[in-house]
Amino acid sequence: MSGSAVERDYAARSYGAQDVGFGERPGIVVIDYQMAFTDPKYPLGGAPLVMRGVENTSRLLKVARQCGFPVAVCNTAYKSTRDMPYWKVGMVRTDFIRGDPSTELDPRIYDPNYDVAVCKSGPSIFFQTSVVPFFIKERVDTVIITGCITSGCVRASTIDAFQWGFRAIVPEDCVGDHEEGPHRDNLRDVGRRYADISSADAVIAYFEEARRKNR
Repeated sequence: MSGSAVERDYAARSYGAQDVGFGERPGIVVIDYQMAFTDPKYPLGGAPLVMRGVENTSRLLKVARQCGFPVAVCNTAYKSTRDMPYWKVGMVRTDFIRGDPSTELDPRIYDPNYDVAVCKSGPSIFFQTSVVPFFIKERVDTVIITGCITSGCVRASTIDAFQWGFRAIVPEDCVGDHEEGPHRDNLRDVGRRYADISSADAVIAYFEEARRKNR
């Protein structure tokens, strides 16, 4: 089956039939843009799609902060290997210990004077963290999902945003993976079911419109 035939088959089964759409007040999550993924010296670091995602997320966040919208950023780190899940990723097991330089947030996406920062222990930024209560307090109805890795923690966070009742929006050029295939495949899948796949420019335009409405 060709790609177009596959898409027609999914459409005929009603996948992707309804857009999520933007709501009235956005909140932004930034997932795992820590040095392990953004510094090429690390085994997990420097993938071109991830680096593109960092740059686009940085400019998206600049506008979000100017508009006064809430931002939650996270890294992944543990006290020791004892409190880790059974990760199959070698570098996570050896290096993702609190205090290790690989766990530090990339300064291009983190403003400690504005952002709420959490340390997560699972794939989703929402799992056993304070992000949902923070967004509820801030009256968020739309979650903009940025970060890495698309096929892992971004996907998990997108599904959790959906499950918590938020409108889930993923700007494609603000998330990244190690390879193009998993990046596209996972965005296509969540786009059929749980989220709208958008772009940094479209989300920035939404921020400007939402700021005017919130005033």
